[in-house]
Amino acid sequence: MSLPKRALTSLVAGLLLVPPLVAQAAGKCERLIVTGSPDAPPYLWRDPQDPKHLMGANADLLKDAASRIGIKVELLYAGKRSQALEEVRTGRMDLLADTPLNASELESLDFIHPAITQNEILVWTRSGHAQPFNSLADLHDHSGAISEKTRITAGFDLAVKEHLTLEKQPNLTQTFQKLMLGQVEFVLAGRYAGMALTQTLGMAKDIQAQPLPLDRPGLYLALSFNSACNEPWLRGQLAKKMTELAASGRSADAISRNLDVWKAQLQQPTSTANQ
Repeated sequence: MSLPKRALTSLVAGLLLVPPLVAQAAGKCERLIVTGSPDAPPYLWRDPQDPKHLMGANADLLKDAASRIGIKVELLYAGKRSQALEEVRTGRMDLLADTPLNASELESLDFIHPAITQNEILVWTRSGHAQPFNSLADLHDHSGAISEKTRITAGFDLAVKEHLTLEKQPNLTQTFQKLMLGQVEFVLAGRYAGMALTQTLGMAKDIQAQPLPLDRPGLYLALSFNSACNEPWLRGQLAKKMTELAASGRSADAISRNLDVWKAQLQQPTSTANQ
């Protein structure tokens, strides 16, 4: 066989191999089983009408991104936050939809950058509070509270532990109640959760948020190392969609829409939505 024929044969054989490999890369994962926090509205929380599933801004944004790359997504309730993390870490579920960036989890999870959504942690005080609380230093020697469910960045958490004494409460409702009763001078809470809860509980005129956020934790998608779906094509596609999302403004729309949904659920006596 002449050299040109041999080269042509090798080229044809190589081309015949490409489509199956591409198809395998793009079609390896057709469905993602996703979980996350059941108590982090408006980002993610347990659907009171369908308790086996999760709903929220992150759920909507992830479903939209997945549909654009041809993947189906199901967001399932897996228990409290620590249980959800364990389900994904072991590979029983594929992905977390709302996890803060945590160095201790880098050995078991691939974090997709940029974050799917971001929160802002504000200082909440009783209305008419004269002293400015615009920085961590301003809070020194003042009593405060925080919900156990409020997630902050690792750096801010370290600074809080070093400089402040905060009472931890089981949920945000109890932290605001302590504020209303004058048992603490401030509460650290997320912008949207605090806004919805104070309005729903009739405290909006009595409690105010300071204008400057002290912390901005990002909430990330994180794929399990043990997931069959964790492969370069999917990670690249999700990163691309998160980058497009960050530039589009759709996150703010999804948060606003789900904030209204959560507020409506809180006003229903039969609601099982977590606060």
